[in-house]
Amino acid sequence: MARRRGWGGNPPVNDEDASRRIVEAAVELIGRTSSEISIGDVAESLGVIRQTVYRYFPSADALMRAAAIASVDGYLDRLTTHVSGIEDPVEAMTEGVLYTLTQVHRTPHLGILLTSTNSSLHPEGLTSQEAQAFGMAMINRFDVDWVHYGYDDASLQELVEYVLRTMQSFFLAPGDPPRSDEELRRYLRRWMGSAIIAQANSVSDDPISAGLSSKQRH
Repeated sequence: MARRRGWGGNPPVNDEDASRRIVEAAVELIGRTSSEISIGDVAESLGVIRQTVYRYFPSADALMRAAAIASVDGYLDRLTTHVSGIEDPVEAMTEGVLYTLTQVHRTPHLGILLTSTNSSLHPEGLTSQEAQAFGMAMINRFDVDWVHYGYDDASLQELVEYVLRTMQSFFLAPGDPPRSDEELRRYLRRWMGSAIIAQANSVSDDPISAGLSSKQRH
């Protein structure tokens, strides 16, 4: 009888199904409460005991990250629309970061993935494997020819880390008073933009790399 009551009377057919339904329940709860959730919250919503959820997710942190990852596709689609047609790397990254900083406060799932201010997350959250993968997915949505600007896979990974660290600083200390969107746009364009263009300049200053980059463009 207990088994029928659990999972809404419809037990999962296998472990993959169970994991998927646990994540879906977590996504729904986070979206409804806009806050962190516990293993107990998810277990109660599914009508199962906490040990059942722990079988698939060792901690609330792991479950929240899984829920966040499962929820960012919609954000990435909106980001793609927002930066569509911007081919300049500085302008694209400036708008992408500004948009993310705005959306992270409106999209609880995104905030869980990217911020390190949630009590159950660790300070290295923004440099975690999940956050790095998100950052790469983010910049790959840009209409920017990264090779043209001297970027290979390794330098793109470094750029993602740099941008994530920049966003983390604004998550933790937005300023008092915080900058307006236009003020922040000017700030990012000036200082982050200089770092982005530095890669292209370093390639052009290297005769060997410049020659290789020129061949790649032709």
